[in-house]
Amino acid sequence: MITIKDVEHVAKLARLELTEEEKEKFTGQLGAVLEYVNQMNEVDTSNVEPMAHAIDFSNVMREDKVYYEQTKEELMSNAPYEENGFFRVPKIN
Repeated sequence: MITIKDVEHVAKLARLELTEEEKEKFTGQLGAVLEYVNQMNEVDTSNVEPMAHAIDFSNVMREDKVYYEQTKEELMSNAPYEENGFFRVPKIN
């Protein structure tokens, strides 16, 4: 059973300031969530394999093809400032 003290403790850990009305509201909500978790703990899952997703699917990947490769000169033509073949950028302090 979740108490207001439990909610106050969680709120303190989360650095939340709650009103008395919110504390009462969240006490009920947190209690309902924990009741639901307890219901799930009662389900026999001994014959269920662990899984990452609820449905079975495989990742379909396309072949990685280069359609157009830009030359260094083409890339450097976009630079507002260039020095010794590199992008020149403003100094950051």
